[in-house]
Amino acid sequence: MNTKALRQKILDLAIHGKLVPQDPNDEPASVLLERIRAEKERLVKEGKIKRPKKTKATSDKPHYENKLPNGWCLTNIGELLINRDGERKPVSSAIRNKQKNKVYNYYGAAGIIDKVDGYLFNERLLLIGEDGANLLSRSKDNAFFADGKYWVNNHAHVLDAIDKNLLDFVAIVINAMKLDDYITGSAQPKLSQDNLNKIPIALPPLYEQIRIVAKLKYWFSFVDWIEYNKGNLQDTIKQVKSKVLDLAIHGKLVPQDPTDEPASELLKRINPKAEITCDNGHYQKLPEGWVITPMQTLCALVDGEKQNGIERINLDVKYLRGEREAKVLTSGKYTAANTLLILVDGENSGEVFRAPVDGYQGSTFKQLSIHEEMYTDYVLQVINLHRKTLRENKVGSAIPHLNKKLFKAINVPIPPYEEQKRIVNAINQTFTILDTIMENL
Repeated sequence: MNTKALRQKILDLAIHGKLVPQDPNDEPASVLLERIRAEKERLVKEGKIKRPKKTKATSDKPHYENKLPNGWCLTNIGELLINRDGERKPVSSAIRNKQKNKVYNYYGAAGIIDKVDGYLFNERLLLIGEDGANLLSRSKDNAFFADGKYWVNNHAHVLDAIDKNLLDFVAIVINAMKLDDYITGSAQPKLSQDNLNKIPIALPPLYEQIRIVAKLKYWFSFVDWIEYNKGNLQDTIKQVKSKVLDLAIHGKLVPQDPTDEPASELLKRINPKAEITCDNGHYQKLPEGWVITPMQTLCALVDGEKQNGIERINLDVKYLRGEREAKVLTSGKYTAANTLLILVDGENSGEVFRAPVDGYQGSTFKQLSIHEEMYTDYVLQVINLHRKTLRENKVGSAIPHLNKKLFKAINVPIPPYEEQKRIVNAINQTFTILDTIMENL
């Protein structure tokens, strides 16, 4: 079961008036909106808030195609809420690092990013990310709440309301919708205050909003339960995958074929001086025709040729993971398309990527050059099996690095070349089944 899609469906029902029934006794949202306008006008005259800029009318078609439920009315964030962006203040990391009594949460575009020694706000307010990739990816909620004493920098909009129950419903709307139409910039997506104010809100009566929020909490508790139990099965599937890899490199996943060329012949071609070893303390009684050799015999970690004056894509980890758009550089270490890149810096050191296009090698990578006599995907599966060990044995304190000595010393059981291909095929078939199960949880 796709719980993310399930959450999205529940949110979609909520903002279209289909999650709870309408009550004809509720005060219409139009009356609520008139009261909000009057109260905001009073606060403007008293100098407590600034008069919001008038926003151009926006079409409601992209988000509210059907007729609004009885008692609902269409408005926008600028008309409905009170913007308090003027009270935000950024604090540089240099200053934050010098602070001693850091006890208050410091909020940025996607949530808490640090602690500081002071606070700007002391009440429950709605924060909406102003910039950053999350506006488009929606990997986290773009609308979230801050409560108690806290500080907000200039990367999150701060919203208040005449009745704070309104904030809960607006958060639901923001987290249910794609914000693409209101975002400018591709390299650095931005939701300006003007565009934020234009976002249409199909507003239910206040008491219906309260019922919607309560019903969402009810349904989301079930989704949380599903995710918890799904997590247990996901852990089991991960363990099964690890066991499959372990069986593979011990020669127990596919049958051996006595007509295959022995791996010793293959190893001689890779390194004529290599010592032919058929077993050791970790891999005793390997199948007939297998040998063992250190990883450094089979592959090398290298850098691409330096180039200048040629525009190429920066093949950094965020681009390769699809977390941001391509960034173009005019110099760097040339990396051809399909080159293997292995992370050597950071928490996920040992993770391997394949360059999708020609580009420049990211600063946290080395190129992984595997000897042509080996079946590449087999070596990658051996590396994959040792990923946990590589992660747990990184070197360096400030920035963890791949333990290259440990990587080079990994003992690789080598089957005959044709058997390597059969093993990889069997792994892929098994993993496809397990992935299908995972996707349908």
